[in-house]
Amino acid sequence: MTDLIFNLNGVPEDEAQDIRELLSSNAIAFYETTAGKWGTATAAIWLKDDRQHDLARELIAQYQRERVLRVRAEYAALREAGKAPGLLTKFRKNPLQLIFYLAVMAVIIYLSIFPFVNFGK
Repeated sequence: MTDLIFNLNGVPEDEAQDIRELLSSNAIAFYETTAGKWGTATAAIWLKDDRQHDLARELIAQYQRERVLRVRAEYAALREAGKAPGLLTKFRKNPLQLIFYLAVMAVIIYLSIFPFVNFGK
């Protein structure tokens, strides 16, 4: 019976590729499914043999622990060098996103306080 071992939704391609290589190098049989044309299905890596579940789960957990440490160290190095992208940098790259977020926040605030402003009238 097949067994879902790793959900690929929202996973960076380099991490997905690392997981594929990790499973292949440890002779763990797996297959992948995609999210489909409209993104409604489950993009995931599935085990063909559920007896390998514990081994695969431990290998993936170890990989993710190592990845967290590596990525945090890379970000700390970028931040120390002053090259880490900040909020202002992200908004400079996509100013329409900032305008959209500000508009959404204004609408939410307006809808939240509107009943109280007009309560006494």
